[in-house]
Amino acid sequence: MNMRTRRDFVIAAIGTAASLSSGPGRSLVLSKETYSDLLTAKTKGQQMRDQAEDPRITRARLSGPEQVTRNATVAELGADGTLTVLAKGTNEWVCVPGNENKIGEPPMCMNPMGMLWMMDAMQGKPTPTNKSPGMIYMLCGATQRSNTDPSDKTSPAIPIGPHWMITWPFDAKEYGLPTTVRDNGAWVMFAGTPFAYLHVCGTPWDGKEYREGDEAVWTMRYTRP
Repeated sequence: MNMRTRRDFVIAAIGTAASLSSGPGRSLVLSKETYSDLLTAKTKGQQMRDQAEDPRITRARLSGPEQVTRNATVAELGADGTLTVLAKGTNEWVCVPGNENKIGEPPMCMNPMGMLWMMDAMQGKPTPTNKSPGMIYMLCGATQRSNTDPSDKTSPAIPIGPHWMITWPFDAKEYGLPTTVRDNGAWVMFAGTPFAYLHVCGTPWDGKEYREGDEAVWTMRYTRP
């Protein structure tokens, strides 16, 4: 897929997933032209001013890797799936600040397929409509009502540490993956439902980095899960 075709695909995918609000009382459906506006260049100095002026932007950008979030669009995500843009970005990612006082509304950063999956879940669709794996970062941690039911709105909160998600229907039994909440490793959340996805604990940089010349020490000791 060439760059132009990919760009058009991303614009179309996001356009079906959300609406944008450009200001109080001004709501518009995300069209190709609107999403193209989100991708227009913005200086690094302006982004830094945005962060200094609005703590929501700072919080949203902390939810993912800096390589991704520094050029991402930042927007507030409404309960109905609408997005209110706080800062325009130049890449395909959208970061939201969430609400620290509400269960299930963490800061997160999503690529187009990840955002499509999230919108489908929020809107109560029977199955997600993303046609390829999506990525969602929640490196600030999160709270979750249920590990098994994506529609649960009443169960006590489950605290979950920093993690990232591959939004694709992983089959826990087929791949031998756990389905229980843990503080390390990975598990399949919402296992057995159409919204099953791979939940990976920590950040992509956890652990010690191997560099050429390092002495590797292997214990070769394993414990059963």
